[in-house]
Amino acid sequence: MTSVTEPSRTKAVADPGHGEAFTDHMILMDWSETGGWTRPEVAPLEDFSVHPGMIGLHYGQVAFEGLKAHRRTDGSVAAFRPRDHARRFQRSTRRLAMPELPEQAFVDAIGLLLGLDQDSLSDDPAHSIYLRPLMFATDVSLMLRPSRTYRFALMAFVAGGFFGDDVETVNVWISHEHARAFPGGTGDVKIAGNYAPTFLAQRQAEAAGCQQAIWLDAEEHRYIEEMGGMNMFLVRGSGPGAEVVTPELTGTLLPGVTRDTVLKLAERLGYLPRTERVSLDQWRAECADGTVSEVFACGTAAVVTPVVGVRDTVGGDWTIGDGGAGPVSLALRRALVDLHHGELADPEGWLHVCRPAR
Repeated sequence: MTSVTEPSRTKAVADPGHGEAFTDHMILMDWSETGGWTRPEVAPLEDFSVHPGMIGLHYGQVAFEGLKAHRRTDGSVAAFRPRDHARRFQRSTRRLAMPELPEQAFVDAIGLLLGLDQDSLSDDPAHSIYLRPLMFATDVSLMLRPSRTYRFALMAFVAGGFFGDDVETVNVWISHEHARAFPGGTGDVKIAGNYAPTFLAQRQAEAAGCQQAIWLDAEEHRYIEEMGGMNMFLVRGSGPGAEVVTPELTGTLLPGVTRDTVLKLAERLGYLPRTERVSLDQWRAECADGTVSEVFACGTAAVVTPVVGVRDTVGGDWTIGDGGAGPVSLALRRALVDLHHGELADPEGWLHVCRPAR
């Protein structure tokens, strides 16, 4: 392993925004059919040099993950559920006929990078380190075939809140014209090709004064599935015993790690977690009669973000609940944030503490 003898000690980032305040280092590994995986190499974060005929550039053999690390109240930095992200990364690469990175190698790379760059993270609880593991095909060939060589790269940036550092509420726009995923496709894995086709709908949502688009199923355009880059939940009722409902995994939704966390936290807080298929008409009707009192988005970047309004050019717009953040959404957000920062018990062992490099 190539190491950096003296880790860069940059100052903590005070105003990171989201997605551009990169840390100083990256971890690299390469794979070939003859040699398998190389040992991890620590390198400064810098540009790649790639051939314009690289298979990954032309045919989309590119998979990635997204996970976060947070500073805990004792000062340590811990990555959240890295093994679950490692296994999802394996599913994504397997779906694209790419080699699987061993789970322990994934976790070790996370620990190595956080050991070097965690000083970039301030004590502000709204800030985190967002980690981006990436694998792409590197063969230089325009033959339509899987690559025989690949590169794994792990980079990170310091992140503020996805919608801002405060608890924001968002409005969503129903996309009737396009579909994000279809049965038998790649909607349940995290690959580069899933995202660019969503940009047009996201622009349409923004033009309508909304922050996110809602995707419907591809077959009937009837059932709600997920938002752009995040899962969604409905809340029926309030207080203990309230139902916390998310669309069931049908093979077209990404099985979010935050989604799974929220389902488990909901049960711990005395709510009733459920997965079911919910139609757009049902969602609208249940909001109208008060059955659905809250809606929220969740994801690594979004954490738990309340949704307060819906714009639908076909069936008409509506407001969710009283148009503000609801108590169940806020309780789940608080529990998740407390878990991230070591203020809530972690019986599942989801937090992976990463010691600073010396």
